[in-house]
Amino acid sequence: MKKAIIGKKIGMTQIFDEAGKVVPVTVIEAGPCVVVQKKTTENDGYEAVQLGFGDVSAKHVNKPEQGHFKKNDISFKKTLKEFRFDDTSALNTGDIIKADVFAEGDVIDVVGTSKGKGFTGAIKRHNQHRLKETHGSGPVARQAGSMGACSSPSRIFKGKGMAGHMGAERVTVQNLVVVKVDAENNLIAVKGAVPGPKGGVVAICDAVKA
Repeated sequence: MKKAIIGKKIGMTQIFDEAGKVVPVTVIEAGPCVVVQKKTTENDGYEAVQLGFGDVSAKHVNKPEQGHFKKNDISFKKTLKEFRFDDTSALNTGDIIKADVFAEGDVIDVVGTSKGKGFTGAIKRHNQHRLKETHGSGPVARQAGSMGACSSPSRIFKGKGMAGHMGAERVTVQNLVVVKVDAENNLIAVKGAVPGPKGGVVAICDAVKA
């Protein structure tokens, strides 16, 4: 990884390319981010930087985190994320990273938290089919049906597709293309959709499989 930034999903729109074709894009407010901590092979065993994004008041930051920020004389940040870099020699604590770290045509990976959909049944959550609605199923056509757990093995195997909480999980979308960068307003337009709801925090980095 050579470059990364933290951003906030603004929403989706469409723009026109040079050929006049419509390109669906997701607009991300990328940065500005500050380097809160720098980790090196000598001290920590690996090369990485911790970036902070979004100012927040002191009442929303606990005492250990306040000390972490005050140690390097950095204002309190709402979001902290760590990125492993191949080489961190070009970055120092307190450096500001803006949207112009990326350029049009760059291939990136975006990590975010998907929309939470609450408690859902097995049909919606795992794409299971309905039970027959002719005879015998009764009022349970959308239920999961028998688990097969009789005297053997008398338990449910781990990973069984059942009803439960859906969404609100870490999602990575790989190999997205940066269509446009507005350095003045710290905006990045990415072709396609990125995970998470409007206003959700996302992490952007170089594509691993580019």
